[in-house]
Amino acid sequence: MNAESSRSDFLKGVAAAAASVPFFQLAAPQPASAAKYGGFGAGSPEVLSPKEAIVDSDVLKSGAVQDALGKVKSYSTVVKELSAALEKDPQADLGPAIRKNLDFVQLRTALNTLNSAFDEDTQRGTDRLIRLVMQDITELETSNRQKDGVTRSDRRLGIMKGKLEKLDASFNEFLAFAK
Repeated sequence: MNAESSRSDFLKGVAAAAASVPFFQLAAPQPASAAKYGGFGAGSPEVLSPKEAIVDSDVLKSGAVQDALGKVKSYSTVVKELSAALEKDPQADLGPAIRKNLDFVQLRTALNTLNSAFDEDTQRGTDRLIRLVMQDITELETSNRQKDGVTRSDRRLGIMKGKLEKLDASFNEFLAFAK
């Protein structure tokens, strides 16, 4: 009988403990502990603040790196133009412009060439920003795809605008290191 009563007491204690936690707390989403990309310093692993970056000024002044810097700035401008085109016409097909003006091979080459002006520790973070830019372009192109004759929904339009904003922010974060 003693074992029965202790099991019963145990179950009552568990029920009381569960009842003391409001249901909405159990069902409410909790913040994720995953890494945050995009911000500088804390919250963005290995990405230094541009103020802390070590830049080889001789390499930065070289013709190849200056050419790459100009190209990266023009790619950033293209993103702003794509965003403006989407604002003007929410049904615009940005695919051809993305493929033509944000060519993966040329963009990666320009980003990596510019990245060569930074020291190894800075490059660990800027490499992540480069990967973000490349991923953002891929995601933008994927979210742009639309079946013929089907209008883009508000949800899909919001996704595309978000991708363009994220891509613009990634370019701006990367370019901040070259100032």
